[in-house]
Amino acid sequence: QVQLVESGGGLVQAGGSLRVSCAASGRTFSSYAMGWFRQAPGKEREFVAAINWSGSNTYYADSVKGRFTISRVNAKNTVYLEMNSLKPEDTAVYYCARSRAVRADLLRLRNQYDYWGQGTQVTVSS
Repeated sequence: QVQLVESGGGLVQAGGSLRVSCAASGRTFSSYAMGWFRQAPGKEREFVAAINWSGSNTYYADSVKGRFTISRVNAKNTVYLEMNSLKPEDTAVYYCARSRAVRADLLRLRNQYDYWGQGTQVTVSS
């Protein structure tokens, strides 16, 4: 069983920065791609970013490209999401998830992820 635990959310002013982390249990962390999704009130959960198993390839939603950076440290079983130039529309619960996708173009799809964390709230005030 894999457990994912997010941390680092909070309240930040527009234009500010925040880093959220996701710690994974288990020995197979480095074998899987990981992703971040977010869900705002009344909206569908949407893809934010993903990273391949080694960290050599990253993928972003257009809405966060150039502002957010996903990274991972396999030795620590941890994936990060660094968020800069935050906007009020970035307010959401942020979830990390483990991907079972076999192709990079599938990493944006929720159904390609088999384990999810409980989420961490990020609130950006205007």
